[in-house]
Amino acid sequence: MGFTAIKIMGILNVTPDSFSDGGKFSDFQSAISQAHALIGAGADILDVGGESTRPFAEPVTTEEELRRVIPVIKAVRQKHSIPISIDTSKAVVAREALQAGADIINDIYALKKDPEMITVVRESSVPVIIMHMQGTPSDMQVNPVYQDVVGEIIGFFAERIDWITGHGVDRTRLIIDPGIGFGKNLQHNLSILKHLDSFVDVLGVPLLLGHSRKRFLGAITGIPDEQARDLATAVVAALSADKKISIVRVHNVAATRQALLVAEAVRSAA
Repeated sequence: MGFTAIKIMGILNVTPDSFSDGGKFSDFQSAISQAHALIGAGADILDVGGESTRPFAEPVTTEEELRRVIPVIKAVRQKHSIPISIDTSKAVVAREALQAGADIINDIYALKKDPEMITVVRESSVPVIIMHMQGTPSDMQVNPVYQDVVGEIIGFFAERIDWITGHGVDRTRLIIDPGIGFGKNLQHNLSILKHLDSFVDVLGVPLLLGHSRKRFLGAITGIPDEQARDLATAVVAALSADKKISIVRVHNVAATRQALLVAEAVRSAA
């Protein structure tokens, strides 16, 4: 049996203050070692980020973000052909990352924060991931409120897709991320997970699920340690495998790969 069609995106946080693994991979050598480990575990895509987007995170300068991510992207590209995603909302960082060997732009602000980002996207030909977030990392978890969380996020994406395609970007390049944990409480996150296929049915674009080690999993399981939530993360991936997701973004690639293989085997059974 072949591997599931769902792609696994391995998270490489080159930051000192990530919510889950802050500081573990912030120096060059440890970042490269982790990149090799994620690829060896079966990652289909490597997502490199140099600015923490955890709740209440402080922004970093463009210069610092470049210092963190560009050498890592160059080093990975020299040894591996794996697609590399640059997790950034800054146009300068995205442009230099593409020049260094990145293949995908992943912007949690859905191209809204930096007005130059749409130019970088239009001038490239790479896939672009746009995410939904209520508020910003500094305030998104203070008191998120929705009347219809799934409907409102779908509406947000419909508007963003129209805006982006109206600026000359082909719709086929777009991937949406509903932003689990980004301006959502426990019930919001659970509603999104229950109705993941609705996003694809209505919008007709690929869907990325980024739930790895998030706080809502701790609320359900009672596990406060983010790194101990890999089992719960894998369970969610398996439960979501038949909900039309295309990419799952996780810290523990090996655990998620096992979960998806089991889900695929069950789904393919006679």
